[in-house]
Amino acid sequence: MKAIRAHSYGTPDVLTYETVADPKPGLGQVLIKVEAVAVNYSDIMRRSNTPYPFPTPLPYIPGGEVAGVVEALGEGVTEPLIGTPVFALVGNDGSTGYAQYAVANAPQVIPIPPGLSMEEACAMVVAGTTAILTLKQIAHLQAGESVLIQGASGGVGSYAVQLAKVLGAEVVIGAASSPAKLEAATSFGADHVVDYTQPDWPERVREFTGGRGVDVILEMNGGAVFTQSLNCLAPFGRVVVYGMASREPLQFDRDTIVKFFYSPALNQSLNVFNLGLWFGLQPQKAVAALQELIGLVASGQVKVQIAQVLPLSKAAQAHRLIEERVTTGKLILKPWDEA
Repeated sequence: MKAIRAHSYGTPDVLTYETVADPKPGLGQVLIKVEAVAVNYSDIMRRSNTPYPFPTPLPYIPGGEVAGVVEALGEGVTEPLIGTPVFALVGNDGSTGYAQYAVANAPQVIPIPPGLSMEEACAMVVAGTTAILTLKQIAHLQAGESVLIQGASGGVGSYAVQLAKVLGAEVVIGAASSPAKLEAATSFGADHVVDYTQPDWPERVREFTGGRGVDVILEMNGGAVFTQSLNCLAPFGRVVVYGMASREPLQFDRDTIVKFFYSPALNQSLNVFNLGLWFGLQPQKAVAALQELIGLVASGQVKVQIAQVLPLSKAAQAHRLIEERVTTGKLILKPWDEA
């Protein structure tokens, strides 16, 4: 089969399009003929050897989120039936998806509901489940509260803006870095938008909340933007860090440390989220969250935002687009376009 492999860590150029042996399903596994692969920021982290909860030994096939058709069943598996359209997380370590065939553990294979395309289905697992888990299970967003969503035009952000409204948030503020991305966040349903590259953006957030600050922050930038986000937090506010797109470590200046850690009357909390550990350690809750999202998409309350579809051989280009932070929504690779 054709696949993308990395034989070293580094820039997108380390991703090579080559022929490799077809995988075979083992005990409790399903073989999927892959029709669409979602590109996630975790793929960029692994390729560049950025610290990640799971090891990435070389050489390896990137990608953990696919949609396709069940090709074969491993020992002990009776469903989904061969020929069933499905989407899944693939590989025991969350990789091996950038290929024409991939293996997934049976509990992580879900039939695609009617009316959902392969591209839409494969774009739901990582970004969509991250958005709904961070808002509901980690931040415990309540109706009437306010939310600040960093990266509001991206894969997770596009879901989070919509889900925050569905969950009853009174004020949803989308933060992004360009006029086009701010426009996208507005189209997803954000009540207000701010450009976090502008020095006065935290003051604008407070203006939008009557000076109080926001109840929930989803943060994915890291660096100085993380510190600025903390300064937008209301009493009893909750911050959930789900990424570090700037590749800069989380920064705490002195004033923020004093405010955040030595003012217990504010009752604020900081949480760090990793989806892979949820599927690994809390699989029932993770799958339940994904099933809830599927229902919201099927009912039309949440729409899957796809930025661009590229052939699998253009995986390096897809990585560059994400690293340059010029996309809105999800990037999808098609493994059979070159066949």
